[in-house]
Amino acid sequence: MGDNHTSVSVLGLGLMGQALAAAFLKAGHATTVWNRSADKADGLVKDGAVLAAKPADAVAASDLVIVCVSTYDVVHDVIGSLGDALRGKTVVNLTTGSSEQARQTAEWAQKHGAKYLDGAIMITPPGIGAETSVLFYAGDQAVFDAHEPVLKLLGGGTTYLGTDHGKPALFDVSLLGLMWGALNSFLHGVAIVETGGVKAQEFLPWAHMWLDAIKMFTADYAAQIDAGDEKFPANDATLETHLGALKHLVEESEALGVDTELPKYSEALMEGIIAQGHAKNSYASVVKAYRRPNQ
Repeated sequence: MGDNHTSVSVLGLGLMGQALAAAFLKAGHATTVWNRSADKADGLVKDGAVLAAKPADAVAASDLVIVCVSTYDVVHDVIGSLGDALRGKTVVNLTTGSSEQARQTAEWAQKHGAKYLDGAIMITPPGIGAETSVLFYAGDQAVFDAHEPVLKLLGGGTTYLGTDHGKPALFDVSLLGLMWGALNSFLHGVAIVETGGVKAQEFLPWAHMWLDAIKMFTADYAAQIDAGDEKFPANDATLETHLGALKHLVEESEALGVDTELPKYSEALMEGIIAQGHAKNSYASVVKAYRRPNQ
C-alpha cells in the first residue's frame, strides 16, 4: 500500500497516536515514536517501533514526522524549539485545532524550512487503517502527492483539500457540528416516541430512512446556496410550511413533557429569516441566519 522505504516518526501516543503508529508498523515502515510518558510506547516497541528519548531524536530519525497531540500549544511545546532540525523534513500535523492555528503553524514551519501538511482525522482510533476512514489534508500538493501512499495507510478516505492549511479544521468542526445536530435531533425524537411506548430500536429504521431523505434536501439546498443569487426556490416546501410543522413539534414536546429547547431554537431561526422576507423560499434561506453580516 505504500513505499516501505519511507521512515515515519509519530510524536504523541495517546489512543490516536498509538493507532497511527501501529498502522505504519503493520505496513512494514521503520517507525520511531516519542511520548512524554514513555510507557505508552511499550506495546509499539514490542511490535518493532523504536522509542526516541526526545522529540529531536524522533525528528532526526525519519523523513516523515506525524504530530498528534492534544492541542496546538502542545505541538509548539514539543517541536517549537527544534528550529533548523526540521529543515527538509515533512511535518504532518494531525492535532485538533482551529483553522487560524493551522495557518499560523504552517507559516512557522515554512520559516524553519519544513514541508508542512495540516490534517484532520474523521474517525476514532479503532477505525485507523480502514478503507472507509476519512482523513483530510491541506498544504502544498507536491508534498501531499509525495506522501499520499503512506498517508493512505491511515485511511482509504485520505483526501486532499487544497493549499489552505486551515481547510481541514473547517471541515472537521463543520462535520462534527452536523453529527451532534443529527444525534441531538435523533435523541429528541426518541424521547418523544418513548412517551407512546416505542423503543428506540423500533424507531431506529425510520430514523435511518428519514436521514436518507434529508440527503436529497441538502443536495438541493447546497446548489441553491452556491448559486449565490439568494432566490432559494422552494422545490420541496416553503419556509413558512416548515415553520408550521415545527410549531407542531414544539407543541407536542411541551404536551408530552419533553424538552423544547432544541425545536424552539429552530423555530426562532425560521421566524427571523421569514421576517427578512423569505417566507416563500426554501429552507436553504436559513443559511443567512448563520452567516456574518458581511458574508
